[in-house]
Amino acid sequence: MKKIRNIDPATTLIPFVIIFILCLCFIINPSGSTAGLGVIRGFLGDDLGVYYLAVGLAIFGVSLYIAFSKYGDIVLGKPGEKAQYNFFSWGAMMFTSGLAADILFYSFCEWILYANEPHLAELGSIQDWASTMPLFHWGPIVWSFYATLAACFGFMLHVRGCHKQKYSEACRPILGDQTDRLPGKLIDILAVIALIAGTATTFSLATPLLSSAISTLFGFADSKWLTIAILLFICLVYTVSVMRGMKGVNFLAHICMYVFFALLVYVLVFGGYARYTIETGFTAIGNLVQNFIGLSTWTDALRSSSFPQNWTIFYWAYWLVWCVAAPFFMGGISRGRTVRQVILGAYIFGLGSTFISFITLGNYSLGLQMHGKLDVMGVYAASGDLYQTIMAVIQTLPVPQIVLCLLILSMIAFYATSFDSITLVASAYSYRRLAETIGSDETVSVAEENAANDVNADETAEASNGMKLFWAILLIMLPIALLFSESSMNNLQTVSIIAAFPVAIVILLIIASFLKDAKNYLNRN
Repeated sequence: MKKIRNIDPATTLIPFVIIFILCLCFIINPSGSTAGLGVIRGFLGDDLGVYYLAVGLAIFGVSLYIAFSKYGDIVLGKPGEKAQYNFFSWGAMMFTSGLAADILFYSFCEWILYANEPHLAELGSIQDWASTMPLFHWGPIVWSFYATLAACFGFMLHVRGCHKQKYSEACRPILGDQTDRLPGKLIDILAVIALIAGTATTFSLATPLLSSAISTLFGFADSKWLTIAILLFICLVYTVSVMRGMKGVNFLAHICMYVFFALLVYVLVFGGYARYTIETGFTAIGNLVQNFIGLSTWTDALRSSSFPQNWTIFYWAYWLVWCVAAPFFMGGISRGRTVRQVILGAYIFGLGSTFISFITLGNYSLGLQMHGKLDVMGVYAASGDLYQTIMAVIQTLPVPQIVLCLLILSMIAFYATSFDSITLVASAYSYRRLAETIGSDETVSVAEENAANDVNADETAEASNGMKLFWAILLIMLPIALLFSESSMNNLQTVSIIAAFPVAIVILLIIASFLKDAKNYLNRN
């Protein structure tokens, strides 16, 4: 009974009801749902699009300020405390806890989406800019969202010793008593809805690639039902893993990194375009550095191409809605590290792995196009299917079955790791106070309470397996429902853009709260 009373209905039942209604709408009236979402997206993404761009650039600047200021020296824990995980384990979980599966999917094909954009012709050649735009959209700005919030949440958990793992709790230094009232409840409900929207987006965007790979390798018919079966299998994998807690997540993160880099090495070494791949990537990084501010602030006010509205704003929104789970998890595993290490570690492992993926896989497929070995753009134009296009690219590699096996294994492992971390965070979010779930008796002993409040205590307190199972199932519902929508890609983008608008305001509030709280902490010490 103690655990049941400790469950927070606002962050458990209300999001469940809202997501259930969304699922019904997408299944029963897909065309009407698409039309309604389109109107909202037009207002937020087009009329108020500059808001997303400004927030993105602001958070990136703040991340650098925090890392290299006095705040960067703060240890997440007690001074002198050792890191909870070794460097590789920590970095592997930092990268795989977020959008790793989507990064792998887009690495193969994103340049194709930009190749025929009028704006790309204005900038220069496909060779120079089709490889640059993916690095921009998956680069420093979006990773700054994770890096900055991971530091903020890490401070809240390991320095402030807070065991309410909620967005609202991170705002307490500014909200004060309002954290426990309506404003705080609204923030938490919004955070959970955004978390589920982001989860649905990443599942539904990249899972068809996994479906295509399996159907190509084993000869199965590629269909909606195969995709649903894959989603259910992934749900089973990450549910079993999450029941093991952090040991399961750590184990899967290692598998992810080994298989992922085996795939990259195979493509680079045996693809035949190693020199071209590396040189094109080097040029793309140079283009990004030289034009970073211009790309970050271009709004296309005359709407000559609507490039930022169609692409940049969506990506900023997409990563913003993912900021509910991944940064909480990243902050949680960063005990014993400094704020500077957390921020720079997110850039080194997250941004570094992302760039390596896009440069290796994306430039290989671009090389096929530019050297005339495969008309990749023609394949996409004929089919209109990115997943079929990626399969055609993979078939150009020697022994493509090896690549397909590595792709399937890495995507399943990426999904399992990402949603392990999401399930852990979401299930912890469902409690008024996570520390109170320690023990099975009706009351919590004084010794247990003291251990829960000691920031040096071993943080083994987790949500119950029942709560983990609830969230593991809930997280899979919306992606399956969206498969029945006639315009799922547009709907997914729209859901992210809508949810990201208020989430961005909360993120700015969290950062301001951290700066206030960290300043007081430094003054006391």
